[in-house]
Amino acid sequence: MENRVAIIGAGASGLVACKYTLNKGLTPIVFEAEETIGGVWARTIDSTRLQNTQQAYQFSDFPWPSSVQDLHPTHTQVMEYLESYAHHFKIFPCIKFNSRVISLNYVGESFEAMESWHLWSGTGKGFGSKGKWLVKVQHTRTCSIEEYHVEFVILCIGQFSGLPNIPEFPPDAGPQVFKGKVMHSNNFSAFHNLGVENFVKGKKVAVIGSFKSAVDIAAECANTNGVNFPCTMIQRNAHWFLPTGLLSVYLLGFLYFNRFSELLVHKPGETILFSFLVTLLSPLRWVISKFMESYVKWNLPLKKYGMLPKFRFDEDISSCQIALLPEKFFDKVEEGSIIIKNSQSFRFCREGLVIKGEAQPLETDIVIFATGFKGYEKLMNIFESSVFQDCIKATTPLLLYRQILHPRIPQLAIIGFNESFSTLGNSELKSLWIANFLDGKLELPCIKDMEKEAKMWGDHIKQSTGRYFKRGCIGNSNIWYNDQLCKDMGYNPRRKKGFLSDLFLPYAPADYGDLTIK
Repeated sequence: MENRVAIIGAGASGLVACKYTLNKGLTPIVFEAEETIGGVWARTIDSTRLQNTQQAYQFSDFPWPSSVQDLHPTHTQVMEYLESYAHHFKIFPCIKFNSRVISLNYVGESFEAMESWHLWSGTGKGFGSKGKWLVKVQHTRTCSIEEYHVEFVILCIGQFSGLPNIPEFPPDAGPQVFKGKVMHSNNFSAFHNLGVENFVKGKKVAVIGSFKSAVDIAAECANTNGVNFPCTMIQRNAHWFLPTGLLSVYLLGFLYFNRFSELLVHKPGETILFSFLVTLLSPLRWVISKFMESYVKWNLPLKKYGMLPKFRFDEDISSCQIALLPEKFFDKVEEGSIIIKNSQSFRFCREGLVIKGEAQPLETDIVIFATGFKGYEKLMNIFESSVFQDCIKATTPLLLYRQILHPRIPQLAIIGFNESFSTLGNSELKSLWIANFLDGKLELPCIKDMEKEAKMWGDHIKQSTGRYFKRGCIGNSNIWYNDQLCKDMGYNPRRKKGFLSDLFLPYAPADYGDLTIK
């Protein structure tokens, strides 16, 4: 029987999921709503650079070409790299472009029967159940709808696209009373360079937000308009940003992205001995956080321009909120082409925005919301059944066994939804895990044990990420998590030669490269 696998999304996670399912002799069909691969990279302004270094953002068995010398590759270089990977591993023939999945419906098994299952999917296997997924796909150009029956689904839709998160306003204070244009960063990022320049040229722009997309858009507008039409960035809570350069990379790598750094934080499933060791060493984590705060404040005038966070550096890095500032960002603030304003609330008026605490409205022509996405709603809405919608809605963060399988949703995996500082590396290892599982090389525990493990990680995420727990960041336990996947697949989790190297050197995707050929 043909084992068909529907992969939804052709971003980086979808590409690796397709590659590894192909390697196992399965039949993947990748549905991509856009006309190109790349996911969020296909909808990013061209001036955006990779936040990670190319060493940290690469496929384990497909290094960057020698022609790319940039520490943080450009948008164009990232897209070319992803396309080269897809060509090299013959992924393009599996992709159906301009194909938006509008619903998933599990058929062939009643919900009453599923409630009685002891094992995931009834059998504990990826294939074998009489249930199938009905995938309803709409062609984005013709609006025609096709239906596909598949034995397994891999969701690679991520949190940071699709359904924009725009604040709600009273009827007399929302965008409808504003004479200018209002849009979300998702739509703004879809412009190419010339489109961005033409859209904002000679216009007063206000950007709502405080994280990476907000500063990127503000810098882009400042590059176009200069001081004659400054861009105003309105932020509620400032976040920690890092200056660009090798020193920032080395500090993060050696202070946060190695095994020793994970000895300073409690991790799910750790032994009593490890827990005791972490308790002894945890004050060092506070010292490192204070050191990084001093380093950032020494290099960037955060306090001078109202961008100094009110919380510790460690809180941002534990919730995957650390980002690099665009080059010469504060030069633009200094010259007046970017204006920073801090406010907990604002409202629209005809001329622009009324910011709390300011007497005069901020006159503007364009307001851009860089306020993120409703990732959980997007994930929930893809299911036709309210039962599965409730499975997603019931818990935050999303409770997944091994951060991949929902214990109560059969024959379906989710890859690329939870965050880390090596998202590409995590997605690749998860895809390898799924491929081994579908090939019958892995055994799952019973559903109750899967739920117990998922809750243990959910509690850890809540404790370590604080108010940003919805992002599902496992950044401070990334190596520990990868160790679990390696042990499941029968690989040695220690990926470096020598005890000291394995303890103190930063981990990167290339450390797992030999797993792909074993």
